[in-house]
Amino acid sequence: MKKALIIVDVQNDFCEGGALAVPGANEVIPYINALMDENEYDQIVLTQDWHPANHKSFASNNGRKVGESIILNGVPQFMWPDHCIQGTFGAEFHKDLNRDKVTHIVQKGKNVEIDSYSGFQDNNHFMKTGLDDFLKYHDIQLLEIVGLAMDYCVKFTCIDAVNSGYVTCLHFNGTRAVNVKPDNGRDAIYDMIQKGVTVLG
Repeated sequence: MKKALIIVDVQNDFCEGGALAVPGANEVIPYINALMDENEYDQIVLTQDWHPANHKSFASNNGRKVGESIILNGVPQFMWPDHCIQGTFGAEFHKDLNRDKVTHIVQKGKNVEIDSYSGFQDNNHFMKTGLDDFLKYHDIQLLEIVGLAMDYCVKFTCIDAVNSGYVTCLHFNGTRAVNVKPDNGRDAIYDMIQKGVTVLG
């Protein structure tokens, strides 16, 4: 069974000191590097939040405060601080993440009108990123998933992976949650298990 490692959004803005820093984010980088060193993956894929500066998920572009919600194209949208803007330092991958074995990069969140948590598609399920096509082209059947953040981009990437027919495993030690609400990370784990994701570690 061919397998791939999917590394979700290990970017400066989600790491320590970033615009949308995930608590404990930097702790996952050595774990992810060790996975790449100690395992043989047929493909290693990075996903990258890659927002235009006028993205509608940013509170600043809606006259709203961070933490409020609006309806965006028919679905609820949490209002985030400006983050991972195309071409900025915040959108770059963290310097400590070893990218020597990376075979593919998928950029998401490029459509100003629709947010995209999942590495597979936008939140409205209108547009695919090409990740599924890439994996199927390379006959990948098993996905191991790590990265940031567990209760948003990692969760939806895992669920879409299951729905796309992959055997899907989340490395618990390779992810951290935003926890906008204290139980978000815990609830995300329950959601993923219920959908068929295997949680390792």
